[in-house]
Amino acid sequence: MSPDGDLCTCSAAQNGDHAEDPVCAHCRKSDPSPSSFCYSSSLKHVPAPLSDSEKLRRVVTASIKGFSIGAGLKGGLAVFSILARLRKRKLLASLRTKGAITNNEAIVTALKETLRYGLFLGTFAGTFVSVDEIIAYLGGHRRHFRTAKWRALVAGLIAGPSMLLTGHNTQHASLAIYILMRAAVLATRCGIKSKRFGPICKPLTWKHGDIFLMCLSSSQILSAYILKQDSLPPSYKSFLNKHGGKDVSILQGVKEIASGLPFSNFEAIERYYKSVGTNIKLDPAMQVPCTIVHGGQSCSGHIISFLIEAYKRAVPVYLPVYLIPALIVHRQDLLKRHYTILLKGLLGTARSSLFLSVYCASAWMWTCLLFRIFRKCNVPMVAMGTFPTGLALAIEKKSRCTEISLYCLARAIESFFTCMADTGYLPPQSKKLKRADVVVFSLSTAIIMHCYAEEREVFRSKYLNVLDWVFGVPPPPCETPRCKKS
Repeated sequence: MSPDGDLCTCSAAQNGDHAEDPVCAHCRKSDPSPSSFCYSSSLKHVPAPLSDSEKLRRVVTASIKGFSIGAGLKGGLAVFSILARLRKRKLLASLRTKGAITNNEAIVTALKETLRYGLFLGTFAGTFVSVDEIIAYLGGHRRHFRTAKWRALVAGLIAGPSMLLTGHNTQHASLAIYILMRAAVLATRCGIKSKRFGPICKPLTWKHGDIFLMCLSSSQILSAYILKQDSLPPSYKSFLNKHGGKDVSILQGVKEIASGLPFSNFEAIERYYKSVGTNIKLDPAMQVPCTIVHGGQSCSGHIISFLIEAYKRAVPVYLPVYLIPALIVHRQDLLKRHYTILLKGLLGTARSSLFLSVYCASAWMWTCLLFRIFRKCNVPMVAMGTFPTGLALAIEKKSRCTEISLYCLARAIESFFTCMADTGYLPPQSKKLKRADVVVFSLSTAIIMHCYAEEREVFRSKYLNVLDWVFGVPPPPCETPRCKKS
């Protein structure tokens, strides 16, 4: 990401003016011999500055690529969402009187969201590169290396408020917390390499830590799904209601039993089951809500039928998750290895869909099991029953386990603190903080971009490739296949 050129020298002996400078970040992993040199993609000393037109081109290119990623990801998800709506247009038409939006309104909203997220990432990329170039220019060519140690940190911090382009009144607490978790992971990897902090960070490298985090997150998220949906963001609540596979009246019935509240919607539950071809009569004195959850089915029969239906619901979710990034990450090999890339994407979709369906089915399986064992249903029982649901993450590919667990942890943290604030355990001032998500996001992107510039080896290669593509940083020859063969 060197703004003043790409050629860096790793030898202090060949550069008397910078005899105190250490080797470049790329060559720290190789033999720093006096004659070694490479094209560095880190923010280090470079003897040949870029021209003003090349710097401007880098800013514009980063902005365009950032916009394409933001619009592509958000637009791709919107397309699949609209296609799902079109399949149910008759049902949506019948619900219009209850406030449901039309397909045309959904398309307009999707276009606006696609444009906003494109502008968000495009502005972030352009701002980061611009600030990076400005600081490098003000610092001067001879002090290029010294500014490289901190200018990515400052550029990432200044670029963070680009999040406001998604909407001034749109809170992104989950996204901010997720990026904070990603920054913490990168900082931990840096700490593990450090002699000073290595022993402290070593316990964080536990092999199954991601599954444990998923279990903790599931306990909070799924308990909130049943007991307090208001603590979840609307989009995530909609996602859980769809893949949870239960009518709102059923969830309300379970909530009332678990919370010890008087029953208020037995008739609604009975009407729902009658509409799907099952006649049941609920007992107001029941202690175990299995009849409410799965009607006339047995617990085991319900899990099997639920798993099949859950898999059908999961496949459309993961198709864009795998296919759209494949178009970006494997864009150069798409024409040469299109069958291999397509097959890999389909297999990944099938595997991730199995994870999501098993995850949802096991949530009801574990809760039903505990309800029947202890012959009662209460809030602690719901939290205990949803904890082992996170074990389903073991189905996923190991490289995705960390991503999913961190994403769910961010949602769980947001839901937990919302519940704490609503119950009065947090001071009232905590609700008055305006755009704290932007502050957290900016601090997190500062850490991430600093690691990208100075500690590139803590990134996985696929993320590093995408960041290099956006910010216009070519890999050094010492990492290219031609160099490895020589």
